[in-house]
Amino acid sequence: MYAIVKTGGKQYRVAPGDSLLIEKLEGEPGSSIEFTDVLMVAPENGKDIHIGTPIVANAKVSAEIKRQTKGRKVIIFKSKRRKGYRKKTGHRQLLTEVTIKDISL
Repeated sequence: MYAIVKTGGKQYRVAPGDSLLIEKLEGEPGSSIEFTDVLMVAPENGKDIHIGTPIVANAKVSAEIKRQTKGRKVIIFKSKRRKGYRKKTGHRQLLTEVTIKDISL
């Protein structure tokens, strides 16, 4: 069974046992969270697929927070030609690693 969930402005295909990095969610490592914005739920056989309009009613995906971390550094470099203007900054996005426990309808 797998599902498509929406969190942090992005959509992810998840199945029980999957581990993924998502935009930061509040919570301590080891705590449990639930995703209620489930866009689609499909069993392994491919039949009886539930597609939401826009979300599937009463569908939940439960997960456990593994760690809070930061992503890779993204370099932002701005310059204006022939003017001597150069500006370099960086950004590291805050991320949460979660492990999917269960998908329920």
